Amino acid sequence: MSEHSEKPTDTAGPLAGGSRMDSVVDPATEAFLAHRNLLFTVAYEMLGSAADAEDVLQETWLLWAGVDLGTVRDQRAYLVRITTRQALKRLRTLGRRKESYVGPWLPEPLLTAPDVAEDVELADSVSTAMLLVLETLQPTERAVFVLREVFDLDYDEIAEAVGKSPAAVRQIAHRARGHVAARRPRDVVSPAETRAALQAFQRAVETGDLQRLLDILAPDVVLLADGGGVKLAALAPVVGADQVARVLGNLTPVASLQPAQVNGHPALIVRLDGEIDTVVTVRIGNGLITGLYAVRNPEKLSRMEWETTVTR
Repeated sequence: MSEHSEKPTDTAGPLAGGSRMDSVVDPATEAFLAHRNLLFTVAYEMLGSAADAEDVLQETWLLWAGVDLGTVRDQRAYLVRITTRQALKRLRTLGRRKESYVGPWLPEPLLTAPDVAEDVELADSVSTAMLLVLETLQPTERAVFVLREVFDLDYDEIAEAVGKSPAAVRQIAHRARGHVAARRPRDVVSPAETRAALQAFQRAVETGDLQRLLDILAPDVVLLADGGGVKLAALAPVVGADQVARVLGNLTPVASLQPAQVNGHPALIVRLDGEIDTVVTVRIGNGLITGLYAVRNPEKLSRMEWETTVTR
């Protein structure tokens, strides 16, 4: 169920958070709602798309509604298993879709509550930089990594979810950990450091001070801009402080930059005439901005007006 779906039917009612349910909640609905935020987070980390994660939750609910609860020993594990299987199916479809995507593809940003940053591992796992690393994994590797490293499921549970033996899952987990370790950001950066870098970046952009902007950008900084073929954006990565500064210098002076918490980390929302135009997240190394991620595709900005709950 995407953000543009029609009003859900009663069957899909729990996907709306249960705000308009009858006073008596059946056990299946109660269990689904109890784990809904967890299931969304699992699907989102596997897919990098909130809209697709919501579709997976719709499919999970429909399958869960037909289960005989008397046969379910662990409802949380069972629901995670359904969600993982549905997300894997969709992930393989998304891979084919991304091959024809116009320009760089970036994950759909989520406006998150400040307390997400307090769970460092969760915040790291939903960061733009990490989601881009996860994009380089094969679908089963991504599922195994997310379920093991982020949600701490045991190998037997993961094996049931991905349709592999526990021994195979251990091998996949080992391979995925090595792959991610080689590509993930190595510096441990505090939220305060990120905020300071973003504040300096914001002042430089707002004042048009090119030297101040160059001072905060790493020499080999990379800018990825996702316009999805709908909004104007560079069709290839922009590399180097001079090149990135030149692109950022074209930001219209009527734009306003608003600090926000996005995917568990400090970020900036760019508004034009009060409407969200771009969401900017960053990667920091040695006190400088080493990566800039600018999402402009309007289809990916529909969830930025309200907080999305992510949890483990």
